Amino acid sequence: MTFSYLIGWKLFRLFYSIYFRWRVSGADKVPQTGSVILASNHASFLDPPLVGSAMKRMLNYMARETLFRFPIVGGILRSWNAVPLDRDRGSASGLRIILDRLNQGNAILLFPEGTRTKDGKLQSAQSGIGLIVMKSNAPVVPVRIFGTYEAFGRHMKFPMPRRVTVKFGDPLNFDHYREEAKTCPKARVKELYQQVADEVLAAIAKIEK
Repeated sequence: MTFSYLIGWKLFRLFYSIYFRWRVSGADKVPQTGSVILASNHASFLDPPLVGSAMKRMLNYMARETLFRFPIVGGILRSWNAVPLDRDRGSASGLRIILDRLNQGNAILLFPEGTRTKDGKLQSAQSGIGLIVMKSNAPVVPVRIFGTYEAFGRHMKFPMPRRVTVKFGDPLNFDHYREEAKTCPKARVKELYQQVADEVLAAIAKIEK
């Protein structure tokens, strides 16, 4: 961890412990070295730092490119190795950065649903995470978050002191699909992206509170 990341990590852990009485389970399932994709459900702005502070290794986040334009915020995000995403111009550059980070042996957090839930329930998986999984060699650790929708869902203006829980599942390996993609038609490769995304979301759904 960089110094600024370590400070933020400690502060977030204190915040989640005191204000939300958080519970963490299975964090030891996250590999401490090498590339890994953390795939989590998404219900609140609380989710990214919640997953990161529950782990004991540095996590690469994704952030809107516009946030990097602010000197202080941008400096912090850069020191945290955040990945800038420009949604207006497409995600090609962000995809390259994500894959580069994984090839360098980093951990990165992705949300298969793509955006925060509107009703607290799991949404459909987007194929984007399947593409990233297929083009990398990283294992995928499913993560299930409970309570953040009730604490600070998109319908709320201020976070409430509700208990939150983050649970890590067993790592998933998709090498068999990667091998198939080397020789199958392009149409099948696109099907595999969605199939992998659906399997990742199914693994998240199986994690019980």
